[in-house]
Amino acid sequence: MIHGNLTGIRESVLNELEKLYDAEFERDVFLPDRLLNLLVRYTEQLNRELLVYLGRDGTVLEIAVGSIGSIALPELHLRRNLDRLSGFRCIHTHPGGGARLSDVDLQALRLLRFDSMCAVGVAEGRCTGISAAFLGEVEYDNLTIVVRGPVKPGRIPQQLWMKEIELAEERVRRAIEKGGLVEEAEKAMLISTDSEESLDELASLAETAGAMVITRVLQSRQRPDPATFIGSGKAEELALVCQAMEIDLAILDDELTGAQQRNLENALGVRVIDRTALILDIFAQRAQSAEGKLQVELAQMKYRLPRLAGMGAALSRLGGGIGTRGPGETQLEVDRRRVRRRIDDLEAQLKELKKQRDLRRARREKTGQTTVALVGYTNAGKSTLLNALSGSDVLVEDKLFATLDPVMRQVELPENRSCLVVDTVGFIRKLPHPLVQAFRSTLEEALYADLLVIVSDLSSPHYAQQRATVYDVLNELGAADKPILEALNKADRAKLPDIIEPADAILISAREGEGLDRLRLAISRRIATLRHRTELVIPYDKGNVLSLLHDKGQVLEEEYLAEGTRVSCMLDAALYRRVLGMLGIRPARDEDGE
Repeated sequence: MIHGNLTGIRESVLNELEKLYDAEFERDVFLPDRLLNLLVRYTEQLNRELLVYLGRDGTVLEIAVGSIGSIALPELHLRRNLDRLSGFRCIHTHPGGGARLSDVDLQALRLLRFDSMCAVGVAEGRCTGISAAFLGEVEYDNLTIVVRGPVKPGRIPQQLWMKEIELAEERVRRAIEKGGLVEEAEKAMLISTDSEESLDELASLAETAGAMVITRVLQSRQRPDPATFIGSGKAEELALVCQAMEIDLAILDDELTGAQQRNLENALGVRVIDRTALILDIFAQRAQSAEGKLQVELAQMKYRLPRLAGMGAALSRLGGGIGTRGPGETQLEVDRRRVRRRIDDLEAQLKELKKQRDLRRARREKTGQTTVALVGYTNAGKSTLLNALSGSDVLVEDKLFATLDPVMRQVELPENRSCLVVDTVGFIRKLPHPLVQAFRSTLEEALYADLLVIVSDLSSPHYAQQRATVYDVLNELGAADKPILEALNKADRAKLPDIIEPADAILISAREGEGLDRLRLAISRRIATLRHRTELVIPYDKGNVLSLLHDKGQVLEEEYLAEGTRVSCMLDAALYRRVLGMLGIRPARDEDGE
């Protein structure tokens, strides 16, 4: 049986894949050439990840098909106990050509005790490289990971990597004898009524939160069922799957009502959370600043308030597990009155912090410092770009929401200019309004920035949808009318289209440093068209002009003279022309801001 995402695959191809179960490969070879060639061939043909479990006797135990960017592990009925290795190695392909193992790959190795986790990069019909990871010695009560490669096909040290499996087996045995190892990850079922693309994103969110995605369910429905969202019949069917696969957690791709969540938990027999709770959990893990932690807790409280009724069983549970973590919160057994009181307290603290933030921003504005905000879809490479532009070392991870708190760095630009560049939290599809509020401190930097640089992942198959989502969120925040410059990142890994959209976008690779000089120059020249310092004398009968300067410009100094108010201020070209017109002054030349 072939597991996973089989939608759109011809029956003849599935029959060919089934024949792998009857194939016999060499016992003492880590990755036989014949199997490697078949995996590359079918990965290129399907443009999806492929996975096989290869036993120590050279037989294929399980086969699974994923999407272009992820794959769910097949049912682990072959699994023995966790006091030794599984007895088979997990070999899977990466259609994008990347041969390196991801954090999720390494987590699966550690949690499921595979003999080895192996990744095969595939691009343009050929293997680009092979990496393998094995369990290492114990450090700080956890098994370390030994990574080998990437190596080119034909250069795999077959015997050496088979020996690594024996060494890993011995390490696990010694670790168990010394006191045991308990690796815990919640085994998750993902459920969506949207699309495969939405499921892919939900899988990335779940893995970022620390869950192990075991199976994915895509259901076609005209409208959600008011009682269980997916319908009672589907819930009964999935309850059997949860039992068979020992699922711990079901994650829904849309926001559930309190009643839907309770009914689904009763029907499935496992804990149920929705997309909003999942994202809030990631925020809770990643918030570092005091303000970030307060904002996450406030968003969690507002999310839970309408769901308190009837949640006795859940509320008596101490916080632990995805969807239940919260900064500064140790238990969920709270009633409406206490929650509302806590919400009021959090809002008061955040209001005070906002005043401090406004003062800091005002000081920056008084010095005439230009601010550029990096915005874009989550995991588009904004933090990598900030590091490349400024030479800093902001945390960079191949995970969603790696950056939650705003980070600012000074960046030197051509033509004797400089600016402050702000790294902001990434946007995402189907972002509920309470979560937009949780973004508030970092998104304010986008609202008040002089220039927005929209960073997009050009290598993503969902590039167009992600770019549209960014503009939707900017509209919702009221920042869509800001000056915008677009940077299309990861161009080194992308198959460039014939027509770049938008035409004036700048192609870059933040990781490789490609196109950064062009981007710096574009930012510098765009800044030159934004605001410049000017001095004006506003007659006392033109108070409306002075009000406009305070409202739309940056007033740096004021001095009251006999003929009027002398104002030193920062104005963009359009506002400058408007003010001169209101004062009846004809500009000496056509102002174009250059």
